[in-house]
Amino acid sequence: MNNSLDVIVVGLGVHGAAAACELARRGLRVTGIDARDLPHAAGSSHGQSRIIREAYYEHPLYVPLVQRAYDVWLDIQELTGTLLYRQTGGLNAGPENGTLIRGALASVQEHDLEHELLDADEMRRRFPALSPCDGDVGVLEPRAGALFAEACLRTMLDLARGYGALIRTGCDVTSWHVDGADVVIDAGGETLRARHVVFAAGPWLNGLLARERDASPLTLPLAVERQTSHMFEPARSAWSMFAPSSCPITLLEYEKDRYVYTLPHFGQGVKAGIHHEGESFDPADPDRTVHERDVSRVSAVLRQWMPALSGDPMYSSVCLYTNTPDANFILDRHPAHERVLLLSACSGHGFKFAPALGEAVADLVMDGESLWDLSLFGVGRFAQGEGANSHG
Repeated sequence: MNNSLDVIVVGLGVHGAAAACELARRGLRVTGIDARDLPHAAGSSHGQSRIIREAYYEHPLYVPLVQRAYDVWLDIQELTGTLLYRQTGGLNAGPENGTLIRGALASVQEHDLEHELLDADEMRRRFPALSPCDGDVGVLEPRAGALFAEACLRTMLDLARGYGALIRTGCDVTSWHVDGADVVIDAGGETLRARHVVFAAGPWLNGLLARERDASPLTLPLAVERQTSHMFEPARSAWSMFAPSSCPITLLEYEKDRYVYTLPHFGQGVKAGIHHEGESFDPADPDRTVHERDVSRVSAVLRQWMPALSGDPMYSSVCLYTNTPDANFILDRHPAHERVLLLSACSGHGFKFAPALGEAVADLVMDGESLWDLSLFGVGRFAQGEGANSHG
């Protein structure tokens, strides 16, 4: 293997894959490595689908990034002929004074987004599958929809290879250190050197940082949360109500700061899950069993929100959220090593941003700065009592 590299990307979930793809597209010599074969079900990039939405209740700063992500996903879809995105519209619903509606409207107003504001009666009329509570309101955004997750990941990796990146799987990092102007990675029985390294290892990020040789490692305040998603079958008489042409993706604030999401029937059932509220998870000792308590939580909400979904889910799966204390992403340089970038588009809302964040990583590597406002994503925000430490 040619060990004279510009960039090594460690972790090839969708964000690492996007970074490797964009870096290689810009002509850099890139190797991407992952400890597992891809795609795999151990992390956060597997499964049928993810939501993409624009009226971003978390913070208006995310809106330009997701708008760029839309453009790139559509470009890749056209370039490759692979279905990656399906527009369904998106409905944010809940109490008018709730976090979700207030946040969605803040993004709508700051960025002048196309939308409709619906009352409960209008939601029921427009979308017969839904049964909002009296007094709920909805913010309907037309561009929201679904990304087909594993297709997105496979396509991004194929493009990265096409641009010249070397993709290595089953290749675990055993140690790393900075040696002058290079970062040295010991992985898969070999030693690799590069001018820059991007660590994008999701729930394994802190474990990876702890393998820094001859230094007190950086520890980030990341909490890994075990999430479950479920595929429900509509009652046979109600199938058409849950088709993508009839039912938007939905995000419902069903109690104060408690959320459920759904995606329509793309042929494998209606996907639903509780957003957060999952149990703490140790990636080194994983519990990937879906328990009755996981099913009962989401079923109880769906009995009200989507009553035509029948009984227990057809199947369920476990996914991981890697959460920061403020639920914002991490994209910043290692505080002790300028040539090491940390990327964790986390807290359960990051998948959709992958191509935009891949561009931001490439900007930081090549130009030292990005045109995007990344101010929410700095590691320095953890310095005041939120758990990050570094003595390197």
